[in-house]
Amino acid sequence: MDFELSDEQAAIREMAAGFAAEAIAPHALEWDQNKHFPIDTLKAAAGLGMAAIYVREDVGGSGLTRLDAALIFEALSLGCPAVASFLSIHNMCAWIIDAYGSPEQRSQWLPAMTGMEMIASYCLTEPGHGSDAGNLATRAVRDGDHYILNGQKQFISGAGASDLYIVMARTGGEGPKGISTFIVPKDTPGLSFGASEKKMGWHAQPTRAVMFENVRVPAANRIAEEGQGFRIAMAALDGGRLNIAACSLGGAQAALDKAIAYMGERKAFGRKISDFQALQFRLADMATELEVARTFLWRAASALDAKSPEATRFCAMAKRFVTDAGFEVANQALQLHGGYGYLSEYGVEKIVRDLRVHQILEGTNEIMRVIIARALLGSR
Repeated sequence: MDFELSDEQAAIREMAAGFAAEAIAPHALEWDQNKHFPIDTLKAAAGLGMAAIYVREDVGGSGLTRLDAALIFEALSLGCPAVASFLSIHNMCAWIIDAYGSPEQRSQWLPAMTGMEMIASYCLTEPGHGSDAGNLATRAVRDGDHYILNGQKQFISGAGASDLYIVMARTGGEGPKGISTFIVPKDTPGLSFGASEKKMGWHAQPTRAVMFENVRVPAANRIAEEGQGFRIAMAALDGGRLNIAACSLGGAQAALDKAIAYMGERKAFGRKISDFQALQFRLADMATELEVARTFLWRAASALDAKSPEATRFCAMAKRFVTDAGFEVANQALQLHGGYGYLSEYGVEKIVRDLRVHQILEGTNEIMRVIIARALLGSR
């Protein structure tokens, strides 16, 4: 097993890190404070191939691997985890159409999505069915050459700003086998959005409810056959979990870097605080946690690329471990800043706020434990 990046992978990471340093990091605090969704910056990232990382090249995708994606999202999150995380969601939507869509759907939607002329949001979670996604209530009823959608989705990133919504809705009976997947354009009559949620973090992207009231969608907008929606959603989440883990890793690395720089400047009791062995030990532990997290994240991404039967379990493990470790390292970095860490101008408290939600979305870390345990015990 080779733990060294290839020249191409190193160049990909360097490109993404350079973009984060120049186009994202200088504005991250302002975007957070003003709750600004930087669409122009996202489109600039798309121009570098980062909006369709693992979409095939015939429709404008970059045709890269899940490991490449992990490198990209970690690097982008050095600038802002919230912005990088939304780009992950858009990538997940593009991949669903690329992997499961018909040739007509791929040619109709993906060329605009790869350049983010069309931005996409992922609609699975519902007010009463968060972790219990297999029992979602939004319904799609067949009516000739169309489906009529009714219901509500909750906590949808990009809602109201995105142009397309990849929606999981019930076309059949109860349980996961009754769910199908639809592409719903923003301008479809009957589609509406709730007020912007007031959140702890992720202020650089909007989060709103998405409501469907007799939304009429062409049957041609259904992705794959009826009843395949839950399988599609879960397959997409394997990759989404790796991406959000990578975003935690990048954010935590940025926080650690800030702590190291601060400790080299701050003095207490006549000495730089970096000279105190107890604080050196804390830095050593934080760096070790991140390196362990990074190593396993790459392992899980490689398993998904190889279509390993263990991939889903590894993705759940990576999401659980890396997001927990990332939040803890960022929180420790804030503590090492003392009172200054609590001030917004230092940027560490923003990272802590942004990373906290990573332990909840793409399946809570409690659900990750359920997935892992079921795999270990052989139950489904």
